[in-house]
Amino acid sequence: MSKRILVCGSLAFDSIAVFEGHFKDHILPDNVQALSVSFFVPALRKEYGGCAGNIAYNLHLLGAQAVPVGVVGADGIEYVERFKQLGIDTSMMQVREDLFSAQCFITTDLDSNQIASFHPGAMLHSAANDLSGQQAAWAIVAPDSKDGMFAHAERLHAQGTPFIFDLGQAMPLFEGEDLARMLALCSVLTANEYEAEVIVQRTGRSMADIAKNLQAVVVTKGAKGATLYVNGETVEIAPVPVSKVADPTGCGDAHRAGLLHGLTEGWDWYESACLGNVMGSLKISSKGPQNHQPTAAQIQQLLQQHYDIEKTIGA
Repeated sequence: MSKRILVCGSLAFDSIAVFEGHFKDHILPDNVQALSVSFFVPALRKEYGGCAGNIAYNLHLLGAQAVPVGVVGADGIEYVERFKQLGIDTSMMQVREDLFSAQCFITTDLDSNQIASFHPGAMLHSAANDLSGQQAAWAIVAPDSKDGMFAHAERLHAQGTPFIFDLGQAMPLFEGEDLARMLALCSVLTANEYEAEVIVQRTGRSMADIAKNLQAVVVTKGAKGATLYVNGETVEIAPVPVSKVADPTGCGDAHRAGLLHGLTEGWDWYESACLGNVMGSLKISSKGPQNHQPTAAQIQQLLQQHYDIEKTIGA
């Protein structure tokens, strides 16, 4: 049986600038109707990002067979080459040379407030990247263009590939009817605590009720760990304590990778969610979504130390 994991979602660049001051000192509430401000940002970094890229990167750290399914522009050729060099399967990374890749421009101040602009670029054409016939043990439909997310979900459902629906940053695009349609196609729902509340509000259903028609629901809660809804039970999964919080960007994606890897390896739901917590804790200690480089031995040690789970990683 195939152990490939199809990772559908955005492939993007994040340009992150740091303003060494406070936005509140420069944005006057009484004059926002005529806002015109400029910030001097001496610190700037460009990161590889996007949900599909981040999840695939973390799966690679775990020794899994990740297949990112997404679209980049002409500037994304370097992204494809980077993944090739890492040994990640790039056969479903499509390049549109007439467009830019999706990218987010973020300016952060000293209070960690953010002003962000997002350009979807080539991501808007993700529905045309047809994964039909691609064999896989599991898949995930992560934030992408709305059309792309539904196209991937319907194709996966039609060919019988179980997949996780991860609402994430696509939350503003999905009304109650859209969520109901996606929940009828997917096998598993993942969301963070805030997203879960929005899903409950828009569908009129509790997480426990939604889980009755799925294999499981996993709600991540940051420093509070995660909640697993499975087989009619609600299981609280303790967090992995961290000594350093450097950057939360991509922690959710790291968690999804841990969950997917566990399921593909035949682990039970609790074990897989615990691995998700471990991966999220490793990510948060590093700046950028794809710069952490834990070894398989380090991942195994954290899993055993905090959850008393003895599993081999990367074999």
